[in-house]
Amino acid sequence: MLLSISTTHQPATDLGYLLHKHPDKVQEFKVTAGQAHVFYPEATEEKCTAVMLLDIDPVDLVRTLKVPGSSFMLQHYVNDRPYVASSFMSSAIAKVYSSALGGKCNDKPALPGQALPLEARIAVVKVKGGEAFLRKVFEPLGYELEVEQHMLDKHFDSWGNSPYFTIKLKNTLPLKALLSHLYVLLPVFDLEKHYWVSEHDIEVLLHKGDTWLNEHPEKEMITRRYLKNIGGLTRRALQRLVEENEIEEEVEKVKDQAVVEKKESLHQLRLMAALSQLKASGAKKVLDLGCGNGKLLKLLLKESQFEKILGMDVSFRELQKAKEKLWLDAASPKLQERIQLIQGSLTYRDKRLENFEAAALVEVIEHVDEERLPALERVVFEFAGPKTVVLTTPNAEYNQKYEFLSPEAFRHSDHRFEWTRKQFQEWTTHICESFRYQVEIHPIGEEDESVGASSQMAVFKKIEE
Repeated sequence: MLLSISTTHQPATDLGYLLHKHPDKVQEFKVTAGQAHVFYPEATEEKCTAVMLLDIDPVDLVRTLKVPGSSFMLQHYVNDRPYVASSFMSSAIAKVYSSALGGKCNDKPALPGQALPLEARIAVVKVKGGEAFLRKVFEPLGYELEVEQHMLDKHFDSWGNSPYFTIKLKNTLPLKALLSHLYVLLPVFDLEKHYWVSEHDIEVLLHKGDTWLNEHPEKEMITRRYLKNIGGLTRRALQRLVEENEIEEEVEKVKDQAVVEKKESLHQLRLMAALSQLKASGAKKVLDLGCGNGKLLKLLLKESQFEKILGMDVSFRELQKAKEKLWLDAASPKLQERIQLIQGSLTYRDKRLENFEAAALVEVIEHVDEERLPALERVVFEFAGPKTVVLTTPNAEYNQKYEFLSPEAFRHSDHRFEWTRKQFQEWTTHICESFRYQVEIHPIGEEDESVGASSQMAVFKKIEE
């Protein structure tokens, strides 16, 4: 089985420093039930590719390890473990690329935290759930995905396709993030591990997934599969994720305690401004994209104008909060018909968002990586294409008015960017030119003559043909 990782970062040979493997050498490592070979088919300033070839010994596999099936069955001796990227590949990543996985690089200490243009190719992966499951797992993490499904036998078309795929992943992110994703997810796809799963695996999962698993829309599925559907372990792992998230929230509350009232009043101003524009649009069917715990949804439900309301968020936990705050379980059938909550990401197309007249994105876009904004733009303005889109985002110029913010810091730890008024205007102009909208920009909150208001709101109107 092969794992290749390429980059066009300049100089591309920095990949050798990150992996702690010299491009001029072929290196071998003893790993579980076999050998791992690392070599570089190309290593120039423009592009560098590192390949790990994992060679599993089938005899050693049977003699010393548990493999799928009983030792009295043929499957114990004839299986796909030597040929697919599975838990064996995860173990090899942890051993061979341990420095990179841990984010360490002695020669260039700043490099592990730097986002690089990376491309990974894995041949082959056994996927229970097919291409759809691959996309559900990788696309929310920001990957562009190319998938090739292999036939059972090219000479016998009637046999159909196999569950085996060659996949290519593209993303701009730190190498340690790519490796942590692969380490966790490869065993998830084929649901088989070469060792007994125990309480220790909960700690491994939480450690390797600490920066991304909690916010993943398939968090529960990934956790369950990683722990081989063992109910007790899965429940404990999910509970730990909830507890850790609550601790982080409490820390944020304490840090920002001095400005809670101001933030809340500003947030209420944003919600009321968005509500006013949605009402003025005359729309009867509206979207709340990135609805969070349902504050705007609650305001929308009070207005009889809105006959159909759909709230979408990437966080299942936030949707549960919204459901509880809106008392949907106890609501009348008529109210339940008006509103629907769905889990989803704004960076890939979702047909459930089509045929709505208006949409709101209140403080949403700044939580999306800038390189993923083009995907969000197409999802909202091209594929969904409502007649009215109301969108708010912080004004970065106003940040100097907040004493608790250090220079260059963002207002929230999850913000990926914050735009000045000029940057926001340039982006809205790009939207109008690309998707045939016209726009008006309004300030929200107390306005300062030199730096503007705390938040900025764009109201897009679709140009009818």
